[in-house]
Amino acid sequence: MTPLQEQLVALGAIFESAALVDRIARTGQVSEAPLGCMLGSLLVRNPQDTLEVYGGDDLNLRDGYRVLVGALERDPTSLQREPLRYALALVALERQLAKRDDMLEVIGKRLDQIQQQVEHFGITHENVIASCAALYQDTLSTFRQRIQVHGDMRHLQQPSNAAKIRALLLAGIRSARLWRQLGGHRWQLVFSRKKLLDQLYPMLRGS
Repeated sequence: MTPLQEQLVALGAIFESAALVDRIARTGQVSEAPLGCMLGSLLVRNPQDTLEVYGGDDLNLRDGYRVLVGALERDPTSLQREPLRYALALVALERQLAKRDDMLEVIGKRLDQIQQQVEHFGITHENVIASCAALYQDTLSTFRQRIQVHGDMRHLQQPSNAAKIRALLLAGIRSARLWRQLGGHRWQLVFSRKKLLDQLYPMLRGS
């Protein structure tokens, strides 16, 4: 993969997290495969390449690619406003987290504990999701800028859905961090739209 393609995998994963959050908020449903992919990305510390973070391929990131393409094309018919808003908020939150070594240390230690839970229960077990959600709440939720999730209150008020949303936001932050480490920058979304789209279209088709 080219450096730009690696960036787009991580950027697509931010948007995948955002798309899944939006789906849970609106419908109360989420598929296990993309949920497991995003939660699993939290526990990959020293990947050989970017795809390894997401299980070795980008099959579970396609919804994220679609949201990203819609945002870059600026076509009102395909623009998904809420996922876009969540994705941009995740990128902004990660910038704040990057300045907090103390919080990064806490997150690292807690993820070690979650890794042990995963070995016992599996990645999408409710105990693991609850631990990821609690980690998000204890750290990133304490920032002044917080992500407001909109949707159907019947779904948002269910504790299991609230936990999945927080866990996915944590996974989105992890992908935002990876994107930045790979050289990604917010200005690309404004000034490099055509370049990004030229690379994204084949990735979306899986070629």
